[in-house]
Amino acid sequence: MNKQEIENIKQKALEEHIPIIMDDTLDVIAKYLKEIEPKRILEIGTAVGYSAINFVNELEEDVYVKTIERNDKRYEEAIKNINSIGYSKFIDVVHADATEYLPNLNEDNSYDVVFIDAAKGQYLKFLENGIRLAKDGAIIIADNVLFKGRVLSDYNEHKHRTAVNRLRSYLEIINSDKRLKSTVMNIGDGIAVSVIKK
Repeated sequence: MNKQEIENIKQKALEEHIPIIMDDTLDVIAKYLKEIEPKRILEIGTAVGYSAINFVNELEEDVYVKTIERNDKRYEEAIKNINSIGYSKFIDVVHADATEYLPNLNEDNSYDVVFIDAAKGQYLKFLENGIRLAKDGAIIIADNVLFKGRVLSDYNEHKHRTAVNRLRSYLEIINSDKRLKSTVMNIGDGIAVSVIKK
């Protein structure tokens, strides 16, 4: 696998200010992937396909990733990037709004890892669908749960208030839901890892 090609995708995304997974976050997720060796990953929020490509690369192409992206331009960019790397047989990019697509996805108990990295205000909806779609013992990883430090501070400005409050609720729920055993790490922009015990 050409590391340079992945690096090029990363640099282009950064230049265009497209939010992609941070290096230290990716390092943590890579450790989990190596440990779990998932066969099926569900990703909510594709952006330009950078994280999905990294997951396949990390697992030496022995995985299937379904990833959902609603933004037209990013969806097209992701398809282009995934094709250019030769990963289209491992990654299925769905062009849809995950809040509408997931409730109708009839794949209960079929994913080993669910990765949430999309609209911050919708994380609770994604969580409930993720639990349903994941196998017992699977993990749900949510990125950006600390939202630039705002979630754990007394942040209450109008601009991001809804997203911040919903992320606070997300953290409360993953720590109180009996089906989940969760760890929140102050790495990157905050990662929450929840092991599912159905």
